[in-house]
Amino acid sequence: MLQHSLPPLLKRFTPTITALAILSAVAAPGLAQTAEEKGFEIAARSDRSDRGFSDSVVELKMVLRNAAGQETERTLKISTFEIPDENLGDKSLVVFDSPKDIDGTALLSHAKILDPDDQWLYLPALKRVKRISSANKSGPFVGSEFAFEDFTAIELNKYDYKWLGEEDVDGVMMDIVERVPRYEKSGYARQVAWVDQDIFQIRKVDFYDRRNDLLKTLRLEEYRDYDGIWRSHKFLMINHKTGKSTDLIYDDYRFKTGLDDKDFVKGVLKRIS
Repeated sequence: MLQHSLPPLLKRFTPTITALAILSAVAAPGLAQTAEEKGFEIAARSDRSDRGFSDSVVELKMVLRNAAGQETERTLKISTFEIPDENLGDKSLVVFDSPKDIDGTALLSHAKILDPDDQWLYLPALKRVKRISSANKSGPFVGSEFAFEDFTAIELNKYDYKWLGEEDVDGVMMDIVERVPRYEKSGYARQVAWVDQDIFQIRKVDFYDRRNDLLKTLRLEEYRDYDGIWRSHKFLMINHKTGKSTDLIYDDYRFKTGLDDKDFVKGVLKRIS
């Protein structure tokens, strides 16, 4: 870990080639940042602005909407276990409790950096745990417009970054940052994120498919501050190719609930139902 006296951008950080470039820029104020360095700096600031939550539990509603506007609803709970080391990924568990036909369906995710995330899906009707292969992570999760890939933590070092500029959106200044997945078999060629310059949180993401066509847009709304930990309480994902959309509407978060690593092993999936 670097010295505590260094700027916040450089805390909790294992130097990489990108990091060394940023360190050089800090050491030499007259040297202008490249777009890649600035993009990484903005992404790092956003990622680290709410680190240290330890673990969290939140209940939410999923609203699926077809192209004609017809809606169906599901309820679920997401538990997350934070891994302090930025070179390792967080762990999460998604469990559905309604409607009845998917009650007990669960997804366990261990986020990775350059390797494909480890993910296991439990289907109670079959009483079976299925490992999600790296080739299937771009597929829709339980019929929603969120892919399996979208249900793992957005780890800082998973991407290469480039600052594209800034924009005033409804009176809020946003940095626009392109992030390109560094791991193979991602369902996305790239993503473009709008990052709030005030609270450093992501407000919008455009997802481009492997042919680099705009596929989906995610909007993150209704941010709340939990003693320095910011969380959006409304995710709105629209698929531009199908006209379908999915909303995730969150209740209040609970942090530091006592979860630990043993709550996120594959064996917990069969004990859920």
